Amino acid sequence: MLGFVAIAVILLVQLLWTKEAFNLEDKKFHQKVHVALLEVVKRLYDSNSYDLPQENPVENISNDYYIINVENDFDAQALEFYLKSEFEKFDIKTDFEYAIYQCESQAMVYGNYVSYDQKSNKINSNYFPKKEGLVYYFAVRFPKKSQHLFASLKFWLALSALLLAILLIYIYSTIVIIKQKKYSELQKDFINNMTHEFKTPLSSILLAADYLKSRDEILRDEKLAKYVSIISLQSSKLNVQIERILNLAKTENNSLELDLQKINLNELIQKIKENFETKFPESTINIETESGLTVLADEFHLMNLMNNLIENAIKYCDKKPEILIRISTFKDKIKIEVIDNGSGISAKHLPFIFDKFYRVNQKDNTRKPGFGLGLFYVKKIVDLHNWKIAVNSQSEGSVFTILI
Repeated sequence: MLGFVAIAVILLVQLLWTKEAFNLEDKKFHQKVHVALLEVVKRLYDSNSYDLPQENPVENISNDYYIINVENDFDAQALEFYLKSEFEKFDIKTDFEYAIYQCESQAMVYGNYVSYDQKSNKINSNYFPKKEGLVYYFAVRFPKKSQHLFASLKFWLALSALLLAILLIYIYSTIVIIKQKKYSELQKDFINNMTHEFKTPLSSILLAADYLKSRDEILRDEKLAKYVSIISLQSSKLNVQIERILNLAKTENNSLELDLQKINLNELIQKIKENFETKFPESTINIETESGLTVLADEFHLMNLMNNLIENAIKYCDKKPEILIRISTFKDKIKIEVIDNGSGISAKHLPFIFDKFYRVNQKDNTRKPGFGLGLFYVKKIVDLHNWKIAVNSQSEGSVFTILI
């Protein structure tokens, strides 16, 4: 609200200044026209060798209409030439029209419309009101005076329009931010409620499955043992996904606190390798590392981060997965590279792979479990540690690089 009021006040002040500038331009225009018409009168008198009138012959009847009393007969043919030359001399470059009072008919006789713009359409008002009590006079009208004045205020008007646009954008942005905040809070509430409601029955399923797996009568029946194993495996997968969603909710709420400690990278990566080789015996994981490298990090989240990258490398590989984890020093940093031989990521998807819920559109994505949260989680953990992550991918294989 303070920002809105501040911009609105600035806009209001700008509009007041613009109005004042318009009034000044109008006054300046009137002064120039007045002086120019006086010069026209002087030239008319000089051409006829008359003495100049004692009183001011120029009268401003309305905003754009002037009557000039010359008190003597004058050459009507020379009038347009004098008007043109004097207006040009005083830089009055806007269309004008004039008429001359004719004594015989006692009416205003239209003279001509003079345009400075070749594209301008001729405007014949043909209405020049008479001035009672005068005999020898002519009238001048400026039909495009307002346009002329506004044209001289281009800078002021452009600045006012810019401020108005800023105010509208500010209002729109504020509305969007408020809506996004509301949606974000609804989403977080939904995630918290959903995960809580899922974890209670899931814990019961896992307990029941573990109990069944330990029963001899189940183990003796091959089909039952297989079904119980499937229940246990799928429930464990679902439990992992729920934990992942909970972790993401914590990171978005900024309530995730890192337990930083010195970690031996060689030992951590070796432990991760052994876990994956047990879980995915068909995959090959190689490690290239310098000895004695340690890092200050949260062991739990660093392990989850590496698990996500390796799991993706295995999941999105159409042949035997081969993964290389290379750890090296780079200047004053430690560089961790996870190199795979998977299907790769096209260039159009690379800028979005760390976005929440984003999944690369692949043919068999429907058969790949997940919510598009793994890499989002990876990026969050990297940011919380103040590290850097980059990805390079071709038509085959990807390289995820983390700089610590």
